[in-house]
Amino acid sequence: MVVLSRILGFEWQFIKISFDFVPKIVMAMMFGPIWTGIGAVIADIIGMMLFAKAAFFPGFTLNAFIGGCIYGYFFYKKEVTWKNAFLCTLANTLLIGFILTPIWLAIMYNQPLTSWVIWGPRLVKGALMLPIQTILTYVVGRAIPMKTLMRRSRYSF
Repeated sequence: MVVLSRILGFEWQFIKISFDFVPKIVMAMMFGPIWTGIGAVIADIIGMMLFAKAAFFPGFTLNAFIGGCIYGYFFYKKEVTWKNAFLCTLANTLLIGFILTPIWLAIMYNQPLTSWVIWGPRLVKGALMLPIQTILTYVVGRAIPMKTLMRRSRYSF
């Protein structure tokens, strides 16, 4: 998550594009909502300590936890389908991308919540990334041999 988010991701003042959702899918399938959320928080904190691009803001760590929980809800002990790939991506986009993140940005940068500085890039990102992330979520989720991983694991999933 740290590498895909902090090193290979693209980040500007009001927008971030990364593929850190890929390891979240794997964690969600194996460990469920709470542990995926905790793993996302740990990755967020490690990423901030090693590769800080802005000041630490706890709202984004909360976003990481909630996002991990959403992935866990949709994928833990469930087959990855187009429907749950789309609904998971939509839930993350709406709750984190369009509700929580704009609030955090408005607080951090002292911008009004109605500012197009916040909403312009966010709406474009949402429109572009929703189909891309849905497709990648489905492809990655279907490519992971979960039954084999579960048989080899000493834990009961």
